[in-house]
Amino acid sequence: MQTVPVSRQVFGIGCVTGATVAWSTFGFFTLSVSADTPTVLLWRGIFGASSLLLVLVLREGLPGISGFGRLGRMGWAFGTCGGLAGLTTIMALRETSVTHVAVIFATAPFFAAAIGWLFLHERPGRSAVIASGVAVVGAVTMVGLGREGTLYGDALAVVSVIAYSGLIVISKSNPGIPSLPASVLSVSFTTLAAVPFLTGFSIPYADLPMLAAFGVVNSALAIWLFMIGARHLPAIQTALIGALETPLAPFWVWLAFGVAPGLLTMVGGAIVVGAVVWHIFQDTIPAGR
Repeated sequence: MQTVPVSRQVFGIGCVTGATVAWSTFGFFTLSVSADTPTVLLWRGIFGASSLLLVLVLREGLPGISGFGRLGRMGWAFGTCGGLAGLTTIMALRETSVTHVAVIFATAPFFAAAIGWLFLHERPGRSAVIASGVAVVGAVTMVGLGREGTLYGDALAVVSVIAYSGLIVISKSNPGIPSLPASVLSVSFTTLAAVPFLTGFSIPYADLPMLAAFGVVNSALAIWLFMIGARHLPAIQTALIGALETPLAPFWVWLAFGVAPGLLTMVGGAIVVGAVVWHIFQDTIPAGR
């Protein structure tokens, strides 16, 4: 596997972990507002894109807008993959069970490893492959192997995982893409993905603060940290850290609303976390010696 300087690797791990934590708050924010899911996703995207644009202007001034002209094909490909991942995730959750989507998403490290090997010639290390397999076992333990759902919905979830893996490979292979403009593009495409499902645009005023936080944390901060961090890590490691979203999502819901996870959820979550932590120690500590 291609070696990465330990300082860059630790920085990348921190950024991708932060992105995963931010993405894992989806369930918490969704349960905190009264609007329907498509409307929530629309306003989440509006607040997310607006906050990214504000950061871009504050950092670089109005000339920073010129970064959109320097995105190139790979920058637009990043935004397209982000929009496709958002659209297919929404559609998958409408067509199949959350159980199936969670298990399929746990296979992301294997998809990322395959795409990274094909396009970046990254050969995944043994510890990453082992940890990815263990993470899948943990995810299956958490959600079970229920038979509910449809083949069409499961196929959409697979497309979403492939698009997510594409985000990883594009970030790693094209570090020169302007991160903030590309993140704005990705968030905007994800917002547009919710439009076909809208039943209205109005939202209760009481939901505005939470929707704003939803957009800033779960949308803007997550995609920006992800894009920065994925540049410094092998594709399979980025996706493996992303698997932490599976156990973290029910944790935030339990913390905020007291919805206690079941025994299998806790056991499976511990397996996923243990697999990721074990791999990071196996892969990072020797590199720093």
